[in-house]
Amino acid sequence: MRLRVEFTTEPFDLDEAPPHAVAAREVLQTAALDAVDVGPFGNTAEGGADQVLTAVDALLRKSLAAGATRVSLQVNVVGEGEK
Repeated sequence: MRLRVEFTTEPFDLDEAPPHAVAAREVLQTAALDAVDVGPFGNTAEGGADQVLTAVDALLRKSLAAGATRVSLQVNVVGEGEK
């Protein structure tokens, strides 16, 4: 099974990436995921179910420890051929 995760961390800072956003970005960039897209207002990544769920656990723990006051996320099952 393939999954897609979409998430944001708060509070926002438009001048520079806050530590919680940097922590979440580092989790995605070092995880064994496909199609990672990191942006200023949202982030997405796809991969196998185990890899995505492991990355979600790590990004929640690390971004909260780095000062996030809210993490909004959505996880979807991605069908074959769907992007």
